[in-house]
Amino acid sequence: MRNKAAGARHHRLIYLLSVAHRRLQRWMAAQPESEVTPAQAGLLFILGKQEGVLIGEAGAALDLGPAGISGLVDRTAAAKLIERRADREDGRAFRIWLTPKGRTALAQAKAGAAEVNAALTEGFTAAEIDVVARWLTSIQDKFPRSSDE
Repeated sequence: MRNKAAGARHHRLIYLLSVAHRRLQRWMAAQPESEVTPAQAGLLFILGKQEGVLIGEAGAALDLGPAGISGLVDRTAAAKLIERRADREDGRAFRIWLTPKGRTALAQAKAGAAEVNAALTEGFTAAEIDVVARWLTSIQDKFPRSSDE
């Protein structure tokens, strides 16, 4: 269902999305209490739900290709937040696990995310946020990752 009505408003959605993303990422990275980057926090959130995921599974969950997830895992492991372990069934594959330092960082990232989400939703009703969330989620379906990413 496309909005082709003659009177449809033009909200400059591409621009607004781009600016919002950049500002939020910069703000989050600049927080002094933040020990992890937003990308690292995303990886910790995945491992908080299920430890021992394959690196490729984590990449898919974060919408990252092989090079992106590999670099993220390398940086997060170097920070001693996660560790890689060879898969027991496939020696070529690796699974990732939280370290004790990673569990502490995850708890801090959850608290920080709750604060950011509260700020993002301030002034909007739950119904309005539901529409925004549905719209943002629909972008993933409308513009799927290409097979070469």
